[in-house]
Amino acid sequence: MPDSAENRIAALPCWNNPVRIEPLSGGMTNLNFKVDDGEQSYVVRFGEDDPIHLISRRNEVASCEAAFAIGVSPQLVYHEAGILVVRFIEGQVFAEADVRNEHNLGRIVSLLKRFHHEMPARFDQVAVMFWVFQVFRHYHNLLAKGQSAHSDRLPELAQIGCELEAAVGPVEIVFGHNDLLPANFIDDGDKIWLIDFDYAGFNSPLFDLSNLASNNELSEDQEQAMLESYFGVAANRQTLASYHAMKCASLLRETLWSMVSELYSRVDMDFADYTLKNLQRFEAAYTAYRQQYP
Repeated sequence: MPDSAENRIAALPCWNNPVRIEPLSGGMTNLNFKVDDGEQSYVVRFGEDDPIHLISRRNEVASCEAAFAIGVSPQLVYHEAGILVVRFIEGQVFAEADVRNEHNLGRIVSLLKRFHHEMPARFDQVAVMFWVFQVFRHYHNLLAKGQSAHSDRLPELAQIGCELEAAVGPVEIVFGHNDLLPANFIDDGDKIWLIDFDYAGFNSPLFDLSNLASNNELSEDQEQAMLESYFGVAANRQTLASYHAMKCASLLRETLWSMVSELYSRVDMDFADYTLKNLQRFEAAYTAYRQQYP
């Protein structure tokens, strides 16, 4: 841990006592630390605005405060430029298998439905729209300007993005999390908490649902059950077509995110390998989608 980070954490005005600091793993756009002041434990997140990935820390703060107000996320106790301090939740950080657990998946769907529909009334900030297809266009521009190693694929991927946008069709707008990796769920034994709002913003519920499915490799039966639980009725063919188009979009977004990170990220991670894995997953999902919904 750099001394500057440790010193900056120790000097924050929110502590009641001298603090013990330890780094936390994970975080592709943040540095995270667990901090104990002798009375309570907290998570300190270092992260500046990131225009490359369209991340606004002001939006993240507003999302944290709204999510705490509706009871789905731990309290944000302090923030300043580049730093957020939230209460530490003692519990099980989910892995993919935990999300796929039938009991947990039902709880997660209920949590997401609350989050989607209760957040707007508590969100006190300029409305941010996370429209994945516009994110595609932003990433395509960055990749073209940066002379990406994947430049030869950009025209094809841009065309597919436009095709998927048309296939999704008209959507309901809710407040989405938009980054449902398994580690963003923590089970304290009583309830599941939702954390990390880097990409939070208004969106179709289909994006969070398909993102949850693709990030955690839900089975087809689980996807059907998830959609029925969320919407309260069995999904018809049009809903399924829109959902699977959005699922392809979710996987394409992760692929393009990684391609852009290959060029611009300073995080120590093998983004080339991450790109390859996500590109393979996207291509498999897109092939299956075209076969089912020609």
